[in-house]
Amino acid sequence: DVARKIRENYLFPKLKEGKNIIIDYSGINSTTQSFTHALISDLIRTYGDVFFEKVYFKSCTPTVQRVIAIVSEYMQGTMNK
Repeated sequence: DVARKIRENYLFPKLKEGKNIIIDYSGINSTTQSFTHALISDLIRTYGDVFFEKVYFKSCTPTVQRVIAIVSEYMQGTMNK
């Protein structure tokens, strides 16, 4: 629910306005694949390459980077089918 609220109340409106977004992971050591999927998958599905041009991830640990990469690659793969 937290990821959905962030996505719906903040991320979608900002992308719709054409604004850049920084998702700051300062102080967060890890994240689950399910949380990350809930946070960004609909954005990637809706905005495609624009998502990757407008959304930046800040202060990510290697673990967080891997989870974001897994979800991003999966979503790009589903878009190309």
